[in-house]
Amino acid sequence: MKDGTILHKQRFPSSNPRVALWVITYACQGLKIKGMLAEPKEKGMYDGFLYLRGGIKNVGTVRPARLIQFASQGFIVMAPFYRGNQGGEGNEDFAGDDRYDAFAAYDLLKQLPNVYHDRIHIFGFSRGGVMALLTAIEKNDSRSLVLWGGVTDMVLTYEEREDLRRMMKRVIGGTPSKYPERYEWRTPLHRAHLIEPPVLLIHGLEDKNVSIDHSYQLESKLKKSNKKVTSWYFENFPHAFPPKENRETVKKLTKWMKAQ
Repeated sequence: MKDGTILHKQRFPSSNPRVALWVITYACQGLKIKGMLAEPKEKGMYDGFLYLRGGIKNVGTVRPARLIQFASQGFIVMAPFYRGNQGGEGNEDFAGDDRYDAFAAYDLLKQLPNVYHDRIHIFGFSRGGVMALLTAIEKNDSRSLVLWGGVTDMVLTYEEREDLRRMMKRVIGGTPSKYPERYEWRTPLHRAHLIEPPVLLIHGLEDKNVSIDHSYQLESKLKKSNKKVTSWYFENFPHAFPPKENRETVKKLTKWMKAQ
């Protein structure tokens, strides 16, 4: 079974009458992976939008309201739950083998008849940032790449987030000093020179979950490689933006995407 093949599609209640929601089961590496698809009900062709969530397990899970926000701006949005989540097969990883779930979800978008196959955008929030970078390196025909409060360095995450260390040691198998190669494999920052699409970095300077250093490091590496990068840094904002500014930023970033 080809990765990205839709195996099952079930309607999900939508709070927006103009946006349809579906829970999708799709193939990836012989596993059945779950995800959510949001699409405008109005007939037509749309840009694809790969939404890569943050967190792990039920923390930072895909929220239908968030997908509706982006679909309302004129995108068909696909959001993998990642393996081992919401009834999907396999064991959840942390920017490890679950990267293939993101790659397959990108392929899924490319197969949809109402998506412009040469206009698929990649978006990552928080932990989804590292997933988005991995996907952009693998799928070098993507139209744009946006990281919002995105993780770019897994060693830095281990150092900054004492509350995540136990989980990271369990999932990755140990500490960065014990298994440096495992952390390097999960850190696409070192391969930033392979990123082809224009990049937009959105980050709050008061972010305590994912420090601004993640974006600073990526921006520096992209500029050294003469890549196209734009940064929107917000002085007093934490990881989660206030509702009004959140809505405004969604409109701005989707407008930026469409201009690419």
